[in-house]
Amino acid sequence: MTVAAADLLDYDEVLERFDPVLGLEVHVELNTATKMFCGCRVVFGAPPNTQVCPTCLGLPGALPSLNEKALESAVRIGLSLGCSIRPWGRFARKNYFYPDMPKNYQISQYDEPIAENGELAVTLEDGTVFVVGIERAHMEEDTGKLTHIGSADGRIGGADQSLVDFNRAGTPLIEIVTKPIVGTGERAPEIARAYVTALRDLLGALGVSDVRMEQGSLRCDANVSLMPKGAEVFGTRTETKNVNSLRSVETAVRHEMRRQAAVLVRGGEILQETRHYQDDGTTKSGRIKETAADYRYFPEPDLVPVAPDAAWVESLKATLPEPPAKRRARLQAEWGFTDEVMRDVVNAGAVELLIQTVEAGAGADAARGVWLSQLSRVANERGVALAELPIAPVQVAKTLALVASGELTSKMASQVVDGVLAGEGEPEEVVAKRGLKVVRDDGALQAAVDAVLAQFPAEAEAIREGRQQAIGPVMGAVMKAMKGQADGKTVRELIIKTCGAL
Repeated sequence: MTVAAADLLDYDEVLERFDPVLGLEVHVELNTATKMFCGCRVVFGAPPNTQVCPTCLGLPGALPSLNEKALESAVRIGLSLGCSIRPWGRFARKNYFYPDMPKNYQISQYDEPIAENGELAVTLEDGTVFVVGIERAHMEEDTGKLTHIGSADGRIGGADQSLVDFNRAGTPLIEIVTKPIVGTGERAPEIARAYVTALRDLLGALGVSDVRMEQGSLRCDANVSLMPKGAEVFGTRTETKNVNSLRSVETAVRHEMRRQAAVLVRGGEILQETRHYQDDGTTKSGRIKETAADYRYFPEPDLVPVAPDAAWVESLKATLPEPPAKRRARLQAEWGFTDEVMRDVVNAGAVELLIQTVEAGAGADAARGVWLSQLSRVANERGVALAELPIAPVQVAKTLALVASGELTSKMASQVVDGVLAGEGEPEEVVAKRGLKVVRDDGALQAAVDAVLAQFPAEAEAIREGRQQAIGPVMGAVMKAMKGQADGKTVRELIIKTCGAL
C-alpha cells in the first residue's frame, strides 16, 4: 500500500502544531512449560491444534486452574518495574467475539491487576534518560492464531478462507501498560523504541520469556494521539496492534503522528480505532476501538482470587537479577569498551555470548572481534540470531587461546571457527583435521622471505632505507606463500633482518 504525500504532514510541521501523547501496551508470552489455565504444553511451531485440551478450547464443563509459575513470573516482572504487588485480586472475563478465541471471552485482569504503579528508566542513544511510568502489569491468556489464505498481504481482506490454530490459545501472557507518555516532543518515536528495547532486555534478564519479537513472544500495541499546542486535553488515540520489531515500533509511531496531523490540519477528526502496521512502514485501519464497557467485564466465576503471600513476594524480590542497564555499565567499564562499541555489542545481541566467552578465559576485545565480525556475518547469511549458531562461547574461547599461545594465526583461527560451524568437532579437532599449524621452521620462513624479496627489489631497498610502510606488501606476499601459516611477528623480524643484511 502506498500512502500519498498529501495524507502525511511533514514531521517538523507536526511538531510545530502538536504535542504527541503515547501509550504503549506490551504483551509478553511467558516461557512456562504449560499454559495459563490448563496442563497443555507450550510449544512454538508444533503442528496445528495438537497442543489443546477441553479447557483451552473452552468446552462445556472444563474448569481453569491458575499456573503457579506464571503467577511467580508476573510478580517478578512487577517487582522489577518497581510496581506495587496487589495482595488480593480477581480475574475477569473480557467478552468479545473473534474466531481464534474459542470461549468467546478472554480470562484477564481488569480493575485488580497483579502489579501497578511502577516505572522504567530508558536510555536514548545520546545518553539522555527518560522515565516511562508504568500503570499496570496484568495476567491473561493468549488467543489462537488465524492464517488467512488467498489475500495478497496475508490479512483477512481479500482472503478466500481462514485457518485457525488453537495451540497458542491459553498461553500465559503478561500485558504491561504504560501511563500516558507526555513531554517527548520530536523524540517520541525514539523513546517508544527505546522503551520496548529496555523492556525486552529486562524481561530477558529475568528469564521469564524468550522475548522473540519475530515469533510473537513480545508484541507492542502503540497508542498515539496528538494535542494542539497549548491544549490540556488529550486527543483521540489510535492503537496500532501487534507491532513485532523494534524498528517497526519507531516507524509506526512516526507514521501515526504524521497521518493524524494531516487529518487534523484538514479539519478532519481522528477515529478511535485499531490499526495494522504494514511492511512499507504505514498503518492501515482495522476496526473501531471498543471501550471498556463494550467488553462487559465481570469477575471470572471459575477462578479463586489471587492473594500472593507477602513473605513469598519478598523472597521473589531477592531473586531479581542486576538491572540490564546497570549491568551493561559495569561490564563496559570492566571490558574497557567505548559507548559506541558497547552499543554495537548490545544491538548484535552479543552481551551474554561475550560474557560467557570472557568467563571461559578469552579477552573481551578478542571475543568481541570474533562474535561481531565473522560470526555476525555468518548469522546474517543464515538468517538466525547469533546465539542460534552451532558454536558455543567456550569453543570461541578455546580458539582464541590457541591464537594467544602462538599456535594459530588470526587467519587460521577463522578457519577453525568455520570448521566448528561446519560440525567438524572441537577447535583442537578442527586444527588436527585441517592441518592448521603455525610454521616455526626458520629455514622455511627464511627461504620464503628471500624468494619474495627477490621479487620486490624496490620494496627491499625502501626497507633498507628505513621506510617501514614498504614492509606491508612483502609481508603479505610471504604470508600468502606460507598459506597463512606463518607467525606474522616472526616474518616481519626476518624481513627487516634480511634487508639489513643486503
